Amino acid sequence: MGDTSLRSAFPRDFLWACSSSSYQGEGSLGDGGRGPSIWDEFCARPGAIADSSSGEFGSDSWRRWREDVALLAGLGVNAYRLSVAWPRIQAEGRGPGLQAGLDSYRRLCEALLEAGIEPWITLYHWDLPLALGLEGGWLSRDTAKRFADYTDIVSRSLGDLVGAWVTLNEPWCSAFLGYGTGEHAPGHRNEAEAYAATHHLLLGHGLAMDVLRANVPGRKAGIVINPAKPRAASPSPEDEAASLRASVERTGLWLDPIHGRGYPEAQLAQKAVVLPVLDGDLEVIAAPVDFVGVNYYNEDIVKAVDPSPAQPGGYAYVEGREKRTEMGWSIVPAGLTRILGFIHGTWKPAALYVTENGGAFPDTRIEDGRVLDLDRISYMESHIEACARALEAGLPLAGYFAWSLLDNFEWSWGYSRRFGLVAVDRASGARTPKASYAWYRDFLAGRLP
Repeated sequence: MGDTSLRSAFPRDFLWACSSSSYQGEGSLGDGGRGPSIWDEFCARPGAIADSSSGEFGSDSWRRWREDVALLAGLGVNAYRLSVAWPRIQAEGRGPGLQAGLDSYRRLCEALLEAGIEPWITLYHWDLPLALGLEGGWLSRDTAKRFADYTDIVSRSLGDLVGAWVTLNEPWCSAFLGYGTGEHAPGHRNEAEAYAATHHLLLGHGLAMDVLRANVPGRKAGIVINPAKPRAASPSPEDEAASLRASVERTGLWLDPIHGRGYPEAQLAQKAVVLPVLDGDLEVIAAPVDFVGVNYYNEDIVKAVDPSPAQPGGYAYVEGREKRTEMGWSIVPAGLTRILGFIHGTWKPAALYVTENGGAFPDTRIEDGRVLDLDRISYMESHIEACARALEAGLPLAGYFAWSLLDNFEWSWGYSRRFGLVAVDRASGARTPKASYAWYRDFLAGRLP
């Protein structure tokens, strides 16, 4: 499929966009009365971040937001997904909203609209106020209630400007990397805690959905997950069944309760987990969503094995032959079509969006001061082709969000991994569009041969 036919494969109202997140991009962590987050505390721990950095710089977007809006306008995208930093709105996770933070986000949303770009707001992209973290974080039921209060403040302030609302971004990461493996803030290593956090995150999502329905009726609202259904190593029934079992933690654990099916009991039994569910919780969590956002970067492979203490699910991951990004993630564009199809076929959400997709590459090839990131162009083109395949299959895919506009703070990898279409100089903050920026711009304009 050539570039011209690829662009024409999408309907006129298809959303083309970029995504970002507050802690990764804003920087200026002390401005406007912002309180500390769990990620500020986590980054201060020796060895927690690969390059011993933090989000203090990010992409310097808190100060350079006008330049970022101009870059988005130059791309020709029609939406931008950004997250609000909870500690900028409530320094300690409770109380009235900080006007400085609310005013700043309002100015940004107004500038985006003036440029013809629809703001999409993610309410939680992992930067929980530290004060709530010290009170138990997502292990505490009270955090879900505090999240609903915060949602009320933000949606009342920005509701007239925002086209769509995302409650949580990748809650699996918040729960399982934050409380299970310790790779992310708050850095706990306890699987039972990961499941408790799962329930309170989902409860917070449901409570926030109720608030959004009341405050911004008619606006789209949903959740963004990073689902997975690893590819079966062979067509055998055993490997196919292993693939389905391996999908539950990242996919069914979240989408089952959201779609009114309760939690996947086989998974909880296999883990010997009892979730802190109270009467009425599942009804709150099952508040109808307008869309499911899918963050997709790679697809793994599994085979069936005999259950054991080391592999209680009866599956094991195996290596494939695909090329990999600098993150070590396999490049499997067809996996994007497959996971969209799996979600549609199993839960049938009203709409699907690819809310993050991109690749980290070394970005070492430089010519005339510009990064010739041809690997990233190839990655984007092949995954956009996978989106076209999803549309051909009749899936309700309504938009594609590239991750990310700018090089930024890549969580536990610090600044050692770059996903941006635009390079950012950490000394000066200067932005330099890469070749991938020009490719995306020309693709959207229909100028590619």
